[in-house]
Amino acid sequence: MANKSHFNSGHIALNKLKKDGALHSASISGVKVPHTIHAVFIQDAIEFLKTLPDSSVQLVLIDPPYNLDLDYWDTFPNYLDWAKQWLDQIFRVLTDSGNCVIFGGFQYQDLKKGDLLEVLHYTRHQTELRFVNLVIWYYKNGMSAHRFFANRHEEAVWLSKTKKYYFDLDSVRTPFDEATKAIYKRDKRLNPESIEKGKNPTNVWEIGRLNGNSTERVGHPTQKPVELIRRFVRGLSFEGSIVLDFFAGSGTAGRVCLEERRHSILVDSDNKLHDYLERHIEQIKSNMFLPEYKLIRDASIDAVLKEIAQVNQQQQKATA
Repeated sequence: MANKSHFNSGHIALNKLKKDGALHSASISGVKVPHTIHAVFIQDAIEFLKTLPDSSVQLVLIDPPYNLDLDYWDTFPNYLDWAKQWLDQIFRVLTDSGNCVIFGGFQYQDLKKGDLLEVLHYTRHQTELRFVNLVIWYYKNGMSAHRFFANRHEEAVWLSKTKKYYFDLDSVRTPFDEATKAIYKRDKRLNPESIEKGKNPTNVWEIGRLNGNSTERVGHPTQKPVELIRRFVRGLSFEGSIVLDFFAGSGTAGRVCLEERRHSILVDSDNKLHDYLERHIEQIKSNMFLPEYKLIRDASIDAVLKEIAQVNQQQQKATA
């Protein structure tokens, strides 16, 4: 039985483009940069955002405080009033192909707490950001519960600035094992090329949480797994583009951008971010295929953006 996607004009058009070997109007060819720039700013997120130029960022990827009183940075008398101040800036700083990912949860029973439901409602009704997807991060380990069903997932809202948002599904497909590929290739209705690429990971991602003794840990209490962040970075940004995390926390986004040839801007009010990022780099610096990078601290945002532009322009000239 057909589902509603079979009658979706957008899906029909995309399938025709693929059949004809044509590219979608939102397709972007990344800049193959020789090295990447990674800037760290220790300051208030809202004040920093006001200094960013319009249309300067490809991907905003943030895991904001949830107002759980974990530390001084996680306590707000009115969470939504505070969140509105940075939500109102996101549309402005994104490029036309830009995306935004906001981690959060719907499990907080106290209205004082930070709830992604409130954030999503505000972005839909009070900003020009477009809702694209709700991604469910599912994990098997977590706290037990007796007065409700134990939580085993968190949510992430994917928003875009325009309909022409950048999305690279092929970069995040899940490979089939050889036995499964052999079975699927016997089905003449399936495209062998698509089988080789792998399957769409869907919007439910099973990626384990970091245990207390995980080798990925750098010391931050709410650190997200590298592979969770990597999927968003690969799928929603391209090489040579800028990824902004203005609640940088453990610095995981910076590490992933360094590995994936994206420039990054990391902002946090806690100067421990410097130490966290250094520990990330220590974990990966033995990788002989690690791209070259430059780490910038305490510079002006204008100087950082100028240097990023120069790196991208140099490579464009070299390949022209």
